[in-house]
Amino acid sequence: MTGGRLAAEVERVPGDAASRMRIAAGVLLLLGGAGTLLGIVTAEALYPVTFDPGVNTVSDLAAMRPENLVRQPSAAIFDTTMIAMGVCIGAGALLLHRSERRRATTIWLLGLAAGMVGVGFVHGDHLAAHTALAYLAFLSGGISAWCAAGWQRAPVSWALRALGTFALGALIGYTLLQDTAAMRALGEGGAERLVVYPVVLALVVLGTTLARPRRVRA
Repeated sequence: MTGGRLAAEVERVPGDAASRMRIAAGVLLLLGGAGTLLGIVTAEALYPVTFDPGVNTVSDLAAMRPENLVRQPSAAIFDTTMIAMGVCIGAGALLLHRSERRRATTIWLLGLAAGMVGVGFVHGDHLAAHTALAYLAFLSGGISAWCAAGWQRAPVSWALRALGTFALGALIGYTLLQDTAAMRALGEGGAERLVVYPVVLALVVLGTTLARPRRVRA
């Protein structure tokens, strides 16, 4: 798409409408990130038997391996969180595209949203599908932070790039370096959370930035 055509598309959205959509997108992304973190913490706190965040992955909240045991209320909290927050992130991505026309950021945020909603519906008893959806969310979340950093100003861009880099680096370690001393010390659950938490923090940073009304110079 040429610069002129892109500019023309942006101009089709009136300034006030674009501003409202940008703010709404920010609120939805902020809710998506904060809500995901709070949902995970709540499900862990209410897990009816011993739950070790260093050993157990986030998805174990929905169906504990290896027997894939579903324990309430944690399973319902986790599934509801993933689905609802995934929808929030997806809606925020679409509003962001309407207001800012940041195609790469939109695509990767939608990938994150799709992965989260999928994880909420598909548990570990369908291991291949669940793993693919989880990796879609992990990878998309890290890349979306990098993409968003490209059109944000410092220091927000620095924070997003750092969080995206950390998430992607942790994903590589979680996938390829599980037999190393560092990964064994963290445990599978700890290593996975080093991917998940930077992604949700990046959503909070980006969402907070977008939700602030832009100052108009006199």
